[in-house]
Amino acid sequence: MSIAELRQEIVNGNVDRVEELTKKLIDDGKDPLEVMNEGLIAGMGIVGPLFKNGEMFVPEVLMCAKALDTGIDIIKKTLVDTELPCIGKIVIGTVKGDLHDIGKNLVAMMLESSGFKVVNLGVDLTEEKFIEAVKEFEPDILALSALLTTTMANMQAVIDALKEEGLRDKVKVIIGGAPISQEFADQIGADGFAPEAASAADLCKMLLAV
Repeated sequence: MSIAELRQEIVNGNVDRVEELTKKLIDDGKDPLEVMNEGLIAGMGIVGPLFKNGEMFVPEVLMCAKALDTGIDIIKKTLVDTELPCIGKIVIGTVKGDLHDIGKNLVAMMLESSGFKVVNLGVDLTEEKFIEAVKEFEPDILALSALLTTTMANMQAVIDALKEEGLRDKVKVIIGGAPISQEFADQIGADGFAPEAASAADLCKMLLAV
């Protein structure tokens, strides 16, 4: 029974085993934050590069993320009055006219496992919804997703709306999705582009220099 074993079970995507090991380690007196950082999050840190290199696929990563969430929920209950470490806040959502959310949800999971606090707004979001969220949550980064070429222009609309509201200088904007490229990101004035979920966390860390 060790943190290394917990780390491996995250990589295996074994939800039941992660739940069992997390509870046992805490019951045995292990520091909950150590269990989270060295076991749960470190395990997801192994998953990211495997996914990026094509050695793991979306269904497997989703199971790993589910296992991670299970473990972190247990940690949160243990640390009811303790604020979990956070390296930055990110609001993420899919733009107006686009209902795709699997890739966006995967990015959100990767960001959370890297230490970011993530507010996942959902799909088919108007510029107004993004503006409201930026005002309410005051994120460091706004992440926009689109899978359809027909909805890519709505990313530009969000950035334009941020400028109109005087918010553009207060938040970094990153974009992603199958049809998105660095060239398009440059064209609409986004701060960055992530080709897939595993790159998003690295991009956000770079933008915040953490």
